[in-house]
Amino acid sequence: MPGTTHPGPPLIGITAGNDPKGQDLYVVRWSYLRSVELAGGVPVVLAPSGPALHPALVDRLGGLILTGGVDVQPLLYGAVPHATVDRTSPERDEFEIKLVHEVLRRDLPVLGICRGMQVLNVALGGTLVQDIPTFVGSTHHDDPDRPRDGIAHTVEVRPGSLLAGLVGAGAVEVNSFHHQCLDRIADGLEVTARSEDGVIEGVELRGKRFVVGVQWHPEAFWREPWRFVRLFAGLVRVAVGEAVAG
Repeated sequence: MPGTTHPGPPLIGITAGNDPKGQDLYVVRWSYLRSVELAGGVPVVLAPSGPALHPALVDRLGGLILTGGVDVQPLLYGAVPHATVDRTSPERDEFEIKLVHEVLRRDLPVLGICRGMQVLNVALGGTLVQDIPTFVGSTHHDDPDRPRDGIAHTVEVRPGSLLAGLVGAGAVEVNSFHHQCLDRIADGLEVTARSEDGVIEGVELRGKRFVVGVQWHPEAFWREPWRFVRLFAGLVRVAVGEAVAG
């Protein structure tokens, strides 16, 4: 059942990531907050901790955004870490996977972005490709020198999918900052977008009101609301009880 409804704009949880400058710091890019605000929601930052998973807090959330960040621990999906996996966050993995199960149990809307889509897949029993250049052969998915809103490549969005209803079907131009991607898809997830090299760029979960994952970073385009604002607006609409169709 959906979480308890509350008057006013919905509270949208946004997971915090690890600060590369210090292991004792958590950060969140303000573009995530701006994107939620522009869509009509109230952003609430969730850092890994026990109190952040307290039922009283989760019950007040209208939806959840799983943000980008460091690699998911390969051991969580039964793999030996590849040489390119040089930084993980066990406490963040544990927190976000538990959070996924809590919000899905309440049928709250979820948007997984980059690492967030990967966490969603792992939480539901799927696996990851640990390094795209090594195992796929593509090198255009991760360029640290590219501007956050710089277009990297196109993805092909499946017609009739929820994602197509939000960003359009067919070719969609996206940015890209990831060296990992989905491998074996978890039961219940459906692939809704791929890049030309076959890398999975979008998924959604059957049987839920709104569970969408994208491999790119739509929040980086908050200054261009015509591009991806409907991803965040769709999340907020479902959070207040409206329907979003593919």
